[in-house]
Amino acid sequence: METVEFSNRSDFALWAIERAREIVTSEGAAFAMAARDMDEEALVNTAAALGKAISDAMLEVFDGLIGE
Repeated sequence: METVEFSNRSDFALWAIERAREIVTSEGAAFAMAARDMDEEALVNTAAALGKAISDAMLEVFDGLIGE
């Protein structure tokens, strides 16, 4: 994973928008298709993947805030 440094709030906001777009494009689309198909098992799996992607993004930011 590439390390990113933010020099101001605007840089952070742009990064957050891009990460959200990536998550929605990949995981959100799969979740929406499972809902469209009314596939219960796929709904469970894609909802979990969406939640994990969001959690991973939050941890990515949190880990960057903690000095090593």
